[in-house]
Amino acid sequence: MTTSFDDPVFREPVLPGFRPDPSVCRVGADYYLVTSSFEWFPGLPVFHSRDLLNWRRIGSALDRPSQLDLGGCGPSRGLFAPTIRHHDGVFHLVCTLMDGPGHFVVTATDPAGPWSQPNWLDGEGFDPSLFFDGGPDDGDGDGQGDGSDGRAWFTAARVLDEAAGRTEIWMREYLPQERRLTGPEHVLWSGSHPGARWSEAPHLYKIDGSYLLLTAEGGTDVDHSVVAARADRVTGPYEGAPGNPVLPPAKGPVTCTGHADLVQTPYGDWRAVLLGVRPGSALGRETLLSRITWAEGWPVFSPVDHTDLRRPLHDDFATLAADWSTLRTPPARFWTTGDGLRLQLRPERLGERTTPSLLARPQEQPDCDVSTELHFAPAAPDEEAGLTVVLDDDTHLLFLRTAEGLSLRRGAEVLAGISFAPGPVRLGVRIRGFSHTFAHAAPNGLWEDLATIEATFLRPLFTSIQLGLYATSNGRPSTSQARFTWFDITYPGRQEPPGRP
Repeated sequence: MTTSFDDPVFREPVLPGFRPDPSVCRVGADYYLVTSSFEWFPGLPVFHSRDLLNWRRIGSALDRPSQLDLGGCGPSRGLFAPTIRHHDGVFHLVCTLMDGPGHFVVTATDPAGPWSQPNWLDGEGFDPSLFFDGGPDDGDGDGQGDGSDGRAWFTAARVLDEAAGRTEIWMREYLPQERRLTGPEHVLWSGSHPGARWSEAPHLYKIDGSYLLLTAEGGTDVDHSVVAARADRVTGPYEGAPGNPVLPPAKGPVTCTGHADLVQTPYGDWRAVLLGVRPGSALGRETLLSRITWAEGWPVFSPVDHTDLRRPLHDDFATLAADWSTLRTPPARFWTTGDGLRLQLRPERLGERTTPSLLARPQEQPDCDVSTELHFAPAAPDEEAGLTVVLDDDTHLLFLRTAEGLSLRRGAEVLAGISFAPGPVRLGVRIRGFSHTFAHAAPNGLWEDLATIEATFLRPLFTSIQLGLYATSNGRPSTSQARFTWFDITYPGRQEPPGRP
């Protein structure tokens, strides 16, 4: 039951860039998918597709400050590993706020929103999931049963010994109407063998009358894998697949594959969404798709086709597109759109556990050209604005217009600078893997390179690289604004130069 990842069709994700821990469900002909978002807001992006290959972001489950405050949340903390399920006309989404109250559930009748206020759930751990057991599989694609008279269950992973990576999967009954847990706790699984590490990401399904438990194992790195177990009763005991892991650690052009969630198509065949990493890139964990076949009732993962995702972006900020995010929950809007993007200069800055005036979106390919046109006249020495490549608060590159000209920095460290005449300026960066070449130009002038930085320090852990626009007054009150008239991402080999629509 091993899978070869030599097939080139597996090399590209269906949701590239910062899209880890995917979960999927189907309602009729429509698929809905969510991923982790950690300290970024809006939280828990929701995507829609009709073919599992081409996805469109339709909103976020947590898009109002009143739902959840990520203030003070550290890098790679926050919102971990959501699961989305549909039951009796309602979408239920469970997730964990790390370093916070723990598990919660939000619901919606429309996955585009609005989603409810969170209901907090009892229990330890992370990677929560829901299973609606209505008897035989109802064929809607989620392996959840018809929900007519059955019970619902909540599962999660919890740590027993962090140093050894020992965890277990536990379960309690979930009451959908009341959105709370009830009844006794059941321990379902602690790994495929006695020395198993980081058994996590549990998902339950009912397939051909048996309960299938799918989990990740080995940690979300090069030992990441998928294991499977089956039982006649939802509470167990569960017996592991003879060939575990059903998806072994990947050694091909995609590694770290795991954290899989199954879905059945309207035609009766099965697919899985899962995370994976392209080695040698700064893109972190992305969402991939695998075809599922069955051998003696156990899932077999195979590569499938994908779409060409190298689509250039031109954003003139008529509105703020859904892929733009802020660091943590903003206390109030600091931007306007319609006449380009205007960012209010505020005292907050990158490098602090706050919400600076930063809007960012995921980098989706290892090689790309990023540019923007900035209209900004600093009114004080501490005022600055520009382009940024961000991993998190502690790790980022800044290319800024300052009172003295242009400044390239790694955090607070100045790497390069140049004087530049007052007036609009184009700022750009050519990214080739970890090599970042920063360039500048007058609006109708030629691009000139300032410096090339080998940014191997931009290595993700749980999150990944974001490309952003930033403004700050560095601790002082300000009424100034920075206006970005457009933002472009293009890819090598295309004819138009950076910064051209």
